Amino acid sequence: MAEESDSGGEKTEEPSAKRRADFRKKGQVAQSKEVQTAMLFTFVLLLWIFYMPNFWSELSILVSSIWNNLGSFEGTPSDVYNLTLFVIKEMAILLLPLFFLVMVVGFFSSIFQIGWLFTTQPLTPDFSKLNPVNGFGRMFSMKSLVDMVKSVIKVLLIGWIAYATIYNNFEEALILAETNVTETIMFLARTATLILSKVCGILILIAAIDFLYSRYEMGEKMKMTKQEVKEEFKEMEGDPYIKGQIRRIQQEMARKRMMAEIPDADVVITNPTHLSIVIKYETATMDAPVIVAKGADHVAMKIREIARKNEIPLIENPPVARLLHKVDLGAAIPEEMFKAVAEILAHVYSLKNNTKKQQWN
Repeated sequence: MAEESDSGGEKTEEPSAKRRADFRKKGQVAQSKEVQTAMLFTFVLLLWIFYMPNFWSELSILVSSIWNNLGSFEGTPSDVYNLTLFVIKEMAILLLPLFFLVMVVGFFSSIFQIGWLFTTQPLTPDFSKLNPVNGFGRMFSMKSLVDMVKSVIKVLLIGWIAYATIYNNFEEALILAETNVTETIMFLARTATLILSKVCGILILIAAIDFLYSRYEMGEKMKMTKQEVKEEFKEMEGDPYIKGQIRRIQQEMARKRMMAEIPDADVVITNPTHLSIVIKYETATMDAPVIVAKGADHVAMKIREIARKNEIPLIENPPVARLLHKVDLGAAIPEEMFKAVAEILAHVYSLKNNTKKQQWN
């Protein structure tokens, strides 16, 4: 009974690295739209502060130009068309930095939250979403309720900030009728900047809370049941690719250890074509010579190369090389091979002694 409860549907286990990677491949990551909104408003505010003098100066010139030429405006279709094109062109030039900023901030706000991620899986049609029962469930889910509450709170806060700011400056707004166009526009600019600054502060606070909640929500969604953990472990353990990778790494490590033994060996027994057997014998610690390295073809050539660099004798003896190649790596040579190997080692020691004598002479 205890095992049945453990393998139930309750998600109590932290997500594995593989599960996190699978979610990321599907585009299911902790991302808050409020962060994008807050970043957008903040950068718009910064642009507004630095770009505002030029913007309002150009806008004042545009409004004054239109206002001063109203006397010659006849209201014909051709005049309306030309005026419309002129206003659209001039406003597009003025608002171009803002449009460019919106695109850049929208792009980098996603990278800021989730890093670089390109996947087409979220675009794959999911016909289960067309199920009206599932759609009804999503409509009244906890996530939908939280999103609705966030939207209502955000609208109420922004509305209250705008109202309070305008209300506090209402008396100043009453005298705008007695001022010129430039002063009116500057008043609107100051008021808009004040409202935008307060809105940014509120949006940053909402974004921070929502971002933390999104990470918590995704973490809960990625959690696994005990049964899912067991199944994932079995799947990874039985994956032929992973097994192959592990085997390849093990073989590479064993080969490196084997090659490291060659410089301390006594002799390399070879045949002319493709075998190399490395023998080591220490009379004080070994009962019989031991095979410390062996290989065929490419590995055999590598063994010979290392042996030459370390001045290890290479003795060609095809029958002995073929028989020793069948012996396990790290094992002592078989008893029936003692005489043949002893003769080779005696020859090697004789060569070493002759070399030493020549060096002394």
